[in-house]
Amino acid sequence: MPPSDLPEIRVGLVGFGPAGSFFHAPLIAATPGLRLAAVVTRDAARAERVRADHPGAAVVPAADDLWDRCDLVVIASPNRTHVPLATEALKAGLPVVVDKPLAGAAAEARDLVRLARDRGLMLTVFQNRRWDGDFLTLRRVLPELGEVHRFESRFERWRPVPKGGWRESGGPEEVGGTLYDLGSHLVDQALRLFGPVSHVYAETDVKRAGVRNDDDAFVALTHRNGTRSHLWMSAVAADLGPRFRVLGSRASYVKWGLDPQEERLRAGERPDAADFDPSSGPGGSSGAGAGWGAEAPERWGTLGAEGDARRVPTEHGAYQRFYEGVVACLRDGAPPPVEPDDAVDAIAVLEAAVLSAARGQVVGLTDQEEQ
Repeated sequence: MPPSDLPEIRVGLVGFGPAGSFFHAPLIAATPGLRLAAVVTRDAARAERVRADHPGAAVVPAADDLWDRCDLVVIASPNRTHVPLATEALKAGLPVVVDKPLAGAAAEARDLVRLARDRGLMLTVFQNRRWDGDFLTLRRVLPELGEVHRFESRFERWRPVPKGGWRESGGPEEVGGTLYDLGSHLVDQALRLFGPVSHVYAETDVKRAGVRNDDDAFVALTHRNGTRSHLWMSAVAADLGPRFRVLGSRASYVKWGLDPQEERLRAGERPDAADFDPSSGPGGSSGAGAGWGAEAPERWGTLGAEGDARRVPTEHGAYQRFYEGVVACLRDGAPPPVEPDDAVDAIAVLEAAVLSAARGQVVGLTDQEEQ
């Protein structure tokens, strides 16, 4: 039976905070082949939002209530719950999508990956920033840069007044802070572009009163191929730097501003069926329904060298490709849209960054693994 004729995959979503309500639920609802069947939340206001925005989805109080209601579990609950909830779902025989970060420690993540493989179940991680238009553009123009000496990447915000919540006010056990929140994206992108890391140096700070987790961080990576990645993540940047500044032996690529997809999702928009083109594959961009992830020309980045740089069109961002890839994995046996081993590698780098910041020195990944 062709995949299009197969029954819809029933999705159970754990958590309806910002990650669940703004990212996962809209993208699940927009993806052919998926149906949001149930959402776990005990918050009355969030339950009402589920009923209003996704009237076909049941609201249940606990993850245990999902196992008989769904064919796929998506975990978008607080970071400290990712590993125990994913473990329960896998032991219940269900494939799992986990919001980033997969875990707070690489050892926990490896155990989770091993459990999924032993059970023959899909485990993948929502690294949606792989489908940012600027990142897709950088991957396209990378050969034109020559040998990349330095990769600068920033995910900065200006939030002088804390928003509250576990990411800021919780302790290290919450696996919050900018390093694990924004750094999960930046490290994942750096590893995708330039491969494994040999050494890590990091600085982390808490700048705002009432905040317990880091709200300002810098991470320097030395990749085994010689490229150096400098990554900034901050909630207290009063003047935002360039999103990317990539310096190569022949040219540079410089890009300002964030991909527009998050802003559109938070505004209640979602990609429609026209944005899904099977011929483009889970990681591609074919131009179908291109309006969703399109960026205005004045926000395009520049490619070239001093005195000779030109604007280059930004690829259309495509967060919908992640869940399109989930459907392809579950129905057709395609690889998951994000290999869980990639998430383990990124967490190992983040762990080394925590250790480096605490010691005030460079940490080799082999040194960190021996702790």
